[in-house]
Amino acid sequence: MDERAAKPYEKVYVEIGNVCNLQCDFCPPVERGAGRMTRELFESVIAQAAPLAARACLHLMGEPLAHPEFGEFIDVCAARGLPVEIATNGTLLGGARSEALLKPIVAQVNVSVHSFPANFPGRDISPYLAEIFRFTKRALAERPDLYVNYRLWNLDGPDAGRNADVIARVEREFGVAVERGVDVRRRKSRRVTGRLSLHFDTRFEWPRRDGPELRRRGTCRALSAQFGVLTDGTVTACCLDKEGATPLGNASERPLAEILEGDRARRMREGFARGHLVEDLCRRCSFISRFDGRARRLGAARPAAAAT
Repeated sequence: MDERAAKPYEKVYVEIGNVCNLQCDFCPPVERGAGRMTRELFESVIAQAAPLAARACLHLMGEPLAHPEFGEFIDVCAARGLPVEIATNGTLLGGARSEALLKPIVAQVNVSVHSFPANFPGRDISPYLAEIFRFTKRALAERPDLYVNYRLWNLDGPDAGRNADVIARVEREFGVAVERGVDVRRRKSRRVTGRLSLHFDTRFEWPRRDGPELRRRGTCRALSAQFGVLTDGTVTACCLDKEGATPLGNASERPLAEILEGDRARRMREGFARGHLVEDLCRRCSFISRFDGRARRLGAARPAAAAT
């Protein structure tokens, strides 16, 4: 059965922890206090999100595999029938964590391979990739329905030159030849074998409340395709609101469905539909430019200087 059937949102981003064992230069530090979501809050959020979202992504900031109850959290999602997507830097793969990722409820695992050279520019990447390859081969054999993406989201970054070595290692490991030309405006994925793919993209800037205003008109998929829940239960409109600058409510205090239909959420959603950026953070978000095609159809893709 299609997991998206009759669900109003494609994804809910549930930040089970904002703590990470790395500090990538493309991922800004968390300004909030370090924290992990409690089992009680997680169970409540998943129970409420299951009828609303087709998939739960157990990250927003932080490394999800670093949560000590990661395996149990996967089981909570399984009990509610809510498919899981994971984004991990891959350094903690192995043992019980890999076993959890191979459970049937996990639909997709994204490994940010670009995180290794970003943190360890002079270190041999072989042991790191060996564990990732080990997990992937188990997935191909035991979970052929599991999508695994090796992310190289650094095409315009200082370490992009190491991508060729990573691709060559993938080719040797899986006995394939991967098409090298990449135009992310047209296609971001290159299939390797089975449901394993290389996924390419450019870096992006995280929006900041103190950043410059870029535009007042535009649109976004926030609150139409996704929403997020931070470690303390704060509900946000999107996966880039890393500090909860646009809090819609708190899932430990009010039902999720009620929060998502609240006044602030409604104003944001209606604004996006009209091509109008209601919130200050949205006006400072450069990622919104990736939806300019949709915005043009709304007559909304105009920079801040031309906005009225």
